[in-house]
Amino acid sequence: MPAEPDVVTALVARLRPDQVLRGEGERDAYAHDDAEWAEFHRPIAVVLAETTGEVAATVRLAAEHGVSVVPRGAGTGLSGGANALRNAIVLSLERMTRVIEIDAAERFVVAEAGVINDDLRTAVAAHGLWYPPDPASYRISTIGGNAATNAGGICCVKYGVTRDYVLGMTVVLADGEIVHLGRRTAKGATGYDLTALLVGSEGTLGVITELTLKLLPLGGREERAIVGSFGSLEDAGAAVAAISAAGIVPSALELIDETCLRAVDDWQGLGLPHGAAALLLSTVDEVGDVGAGHAASIALLMAEAGALGVEQAAVAEEIERLFLARRLAYPALERLGPVLTEDICVPRTAVPEMLGRIRDTARAHDVVIATIAHAGDGNLHPLIIAPEGDDAAKARAKRAFDRIVDDCRALGGTVTGEHGVGLLKLPGARIELGDRVLAMHRDIKAAVDPRGTLNPGKAF
Repeated sequence: MPAEPDVVTALVARLRPDQVLRGEGERDAYAHDDAEWAEFHRPIAVVLAETTGEVAATVRLAAEHGVSVVPRGAGTGLSGGANALRNAIVLSLERMTRVIEIDAAERFVVAEAGVINDDLRTAVAAHGLWYPPDPASYRISTIGGNAATNAGGICCVKYGVTRDYVLGMTVVLADGEIVHLGRRTAKGATGYDLTALLVGSEGTLGVITELTLKLLPLGGREERAIVGSFGSLEDAGAAVAAISAAGIVPSALELIDETCLRAVDDWQGLGLPHGAAALLLSTVDEVGDVGAGHAASIALLMAEAGALGVEQAAVAEEIERLFLARRLAYPALERLGPVLTEDICVPRTAVPEMLGRIRDTARAHDVVIATIAHAGDGNLHPLIIAPEGDDAAKARAKRAFDRIVDDCRALGGTVTGEHGVGLLKLPGARIELGDRVLAMHRDIKAAVDPRGTLNPGKAF
């Protein structure tokens, strides 16, 4: 049996034995996030930290032994940002689940990085408060992971993404030192905005262990849903563009295509419309006549764009039913085979064109591409499915992935809207950022992590 690396011996001496996973099966379980298409290797060990001090000790020991650290939340990422590369320790924050403080008067919450998004929402709701960012994985993804990737969600078209709600954080730096960034006040302009820099940095600049998050009042909203079915993706995209041009800001505007609808219905039997090329799901949450007027306008715009049918709902249970297909789309597609997930974002006016290009790419490369989208802000998720064990199909899928990225940039878009660059988007990010901006990224990385301890090879 090979000798255990010195760093693992040091970690076992510093932490409890149950906090350092060393078995091959245990390490394999933490080797990658949901981006199995991206490169990964079995980590040297997995550390299950429970305190900021333990995170700091792990990072310090890794740096001293020349080992890299890959921070990890729930492992729900889709770009390979939490994939272990060679000579790496995976540092999981899943046990750091305390909601430390809720200040109803100042409207903020302090929570550890391992708190599940939905658990945080439930905790603050008891105080009449609301945390808006709601990635589709909100029931299983962590607040720390959401911050590391600057996660978006269904309601971000109106309420913004994770970065818009992060006031401050506790961070472990690459040398193991603990720092506190940001503020607890409603306003602040002291120094560079290092808090915003850390949000979306994918664990490359520091390990976020606690977050101070801005909250909104829970009340004052009255949700109505409008759902239209369309005979073509182009018609659904035209409806998205028309709603945007009309100046209406829905609280959600989501699209799911025929492949997604069929996968969800075959799995769950929800009675979804068959024969529709796309479903466009929207909500508005203004109260009274304003909300009713916006709902009616969206329904009319959908009809004018060629909707086959439009349905409205104002009862919470019915709204949840209508949106359940959107929430279940990704897991339903995973049942069909390995999924290569795209995360492009184009200008809202370019949504119809981009949807058409995705369809053309599927035909050109003979692959199945299902599309789900936060259509209201142009964030599209083409999901490329290849049968298990079909290497030729996997190669075609990768070529289709690259073509979609190229088309996105050609339409003035960006290669990732909310999942992060991770490993999968490195080539596209390199072209999008350009040499000088990449050099700026490297300079910042070198300044705070000169040894390259934290998540090397990711994000840029």
